[in-house]
Amino acid sequence: MNSISSKRIKNHPFKMSPIVAGVILSLGVIVSGCQDPKAVTAKSVTAAESTTNTEQVVAVNYAALAQEIAKKYIITDGHIDVPYRLEDEFENVADHTEHGDFDFPRAVAGGLDAPFMSIYIPARLEKTGGSKALADKLITLVEDIVKAAPDKFALAHSTSDVKNNFAKGIISLPMGMENGSPIEGDLANLKHFYDRGIRYITLTHSKANHISDSSYDEARPAGGLTDFGKTLVAEMNNIGVMVDVSHISDDAFYDVMAVTKVPVIASHSSARHFTPGFERNMSDDMIKLLAKNGGVIQINFGSSFISQKAIEYGKLRKKAIKAFVTANNLEKNSVEIQVFKDEYKVNNPYPYSTLDEVIAHFDHVIKLVGIDYVGIGSDYDGVGDSLPTNLKDVASYPNLIEGFLKRGYSEQDIAKILSGNVMRVWQAAEVYAAQH
Repeated sequence: MNSISSKRIKNHPFKMSPIVAGVILSLGVIVSGCQDPKAVTAKSVTAAESTTNTEQVVAVNYAALAQEIAKKYIITDGHIDVPYRLEDEFENVADHTEHGDFDFPRAVAGGLDAPFMSIYIPARLEKTGGSKALADKLITLVEDIVKAAPDKFALAHSTSDVKNNFAKGIISLPMGMENGSPIEGDLANLKHFYDRGIRYITLTHSKANHISDSSYDEARPAGGLTDFGKTLVAEMNNIGVMVDVSHISDDAFYDVMAVTKVPVIASHSSARHFTPGFERNMSDDMIKLLAKNGGVIQINFGSSFISQKAIEYGKLRKKAIKAFVTANNLEKNSVEIQVFKDEYKVNNPYPYSTLDEVIAHFDHVIKLVGIDYVGIGSDYDGVGDSLPTNLKDVASYPNLIEGFLKRGYSEQDIAKILSGNVMRVWQAAEVYAAQH
C-alpha cells in the first residue's frame, strides 16, 4: 500500500469495521473453498438462502475494496470543467457547493487526487478575439482557488508535484487548455502558457481554428492540421506540453500522429464502436494507432458519448425544439423555448447511460489494445445533466472501481486506469522535453 500521511487519512476516512473485516474474511474462505467455522452450525439454512447470503457477502466486499483502492492510489481525471463553470457563476469549491459536479468534500469522498482543470475557451473567440485574455483569467482563477485553500489544493506542474501533493494529502490541480485558440498563431504564447502551468492543449474545440479542423465542424479548411498546427505539435513535444487529440477531426488526428515524437492523450473521448458516425469519439483504428504511439484514451462519461440511444434522443429533441421555434416565430433564448425544453424532458425522459455501459467502453479499449492505454476523462462540469447513473459527480469514482472489480480486473490493472497510464504519458512528455 502506498504511504498515506495522517492528514490524508483524516481527509479520507476509512475504518475497517469488524463487520467489513468479517465479510472480507468470509469471502476469502468462500473463494479458497474452505468453510467458515461459524457457518458449520447453520445446517438448517436452505440452499437458496445460502446463495443469497453469499451474493450479499461478495457485494459488500467489492464496495469495501473499491473504497480502499480509491484511497490507496492516485486518481487522475483528464478533464473537469471547473474554471469555466466558476467564471459563469462563482462558488467556493473548497466547501460543498450547491451546483456542479466538483468540490473538495465530494472529491475527498471519491478519492480524487489530480483532476485536470480545463481552461476552456469558447470557439467563437477565435474570430472575435479575447482567447488569450480569457485563458489567463481562468488560470488565475485556479491559482486563486489554491491560494484560498492551501491545505486542500495545490498546483501541479509535473508528475513529481502530483506525487508529492498526494503524499501530503492535498488535491493537485494540474491544468489543460481546451482549445488552442489562445496560442493566437504565436509560439511565444506556448511558452507563456507552459510557464503558467498548462500541461496539455486540446488543439481545437467545436469549430476549426488556426491550428486544426474540428470533429464537430462540417467546414474542414485545413484538411487536418494547418501548417502552423504541425509546427505547434512539434514545439509542444519540445517544451513538454502533452498533445490532446480530443475534439479534432480524424484527418487532424492522423496528422498529429505523423508529427508527434511522444505519446499523446485523448483527454475526454470514448469509443466510436458504440456510437457509429460520432466523430468526436475515437474509431478502433485510431485507438490502435494511439496505443502504438504509447498514448492514452481517457473515457468521457457523458451519456451522449457512451450510448447511441442518448445521441438519437439529442437529435430528436433538437428537431422538436427547432419545429416549435419556427411554428411560433420565437426569438432565440425566449422564455417560451425554455418552457418547451423543460416540458419535453418531462414528457420524454432522457436515456441516461449506466455504469455498466461506461465500463463497456473501458473493456472495449482494453480488449482492443491492452490495459496500458486507457484512463479517466469524465468531463465533469462539462456535459451538463447527461451523466450516467451512479457516476453523477466526483464522489463516484469508487462506483467505477467497484464495477471494474466485479468484472475481474486486478488491483494492478485498476491502478493503471486510475492514474498509472496517464502519469506514464505525462512523464514521457517531461523526459522528451528535458532532452530537447
